[in-house]
Amino acid sequence: MAEISALTPSELDAHFLRRSFDVARRATTHGNHPFGAVLVTQNRKVLLEAENGYMPFHDGTAHAERLLATQACTTIDANLLRSATLYSSAEPCAMCAGAIYWAGIGRLVYGLSEHRLRKLTGNHPENPTLDLPCRAVFASGQRSTEVVGPLLEDEAAAVHAGVWTK
Repeated sequence: MAEISALTPSELDAHFLRRSFDVARRATTHGNHPFGAVLVTQNRKVLLEAENGYMPFHDGTAHAERLLATQACTTIDANLLRSATLYSSAEPCAMCAGAIYWAGIGRLVYGLSEHRLRKLTGNHPENPTLDLPCRAVFASGQRSTEVVGPLLEDEAAAVHAGVWTK
């Protein structure tokens, strides 16, 4: 892989999105659902990573993006967050999109669409996927959040292989 400073904007998005897939895979090794999020500055510095945190308490609100947004808005300057990008292995649900909005994170890039995730999870009781695109949540706000995705959707879906049939 080329030096990170030499990457084009689209190559950079692919690079950090794949890192969110790695975080999602790591989440499964900890007994959690395969979701991961990475927060990166416009200067290409990783600020935070978060895995899904469903276990051990069966916390349905412990989505990777929500956990990252909470940590970000309580520890990182708001001006830095406005220009930062959150890379998410899957499209944030309505709760997570709201958390990203309220944290003031200015840009989101995601892999797996909510629509495709719903096809993968089916009616799994631990992931009753909402059919509400994150763009709709952001569009209802008073400030802009740039959204890019789905990207690398087949790679993102591969992280979920076999998980939702257990």
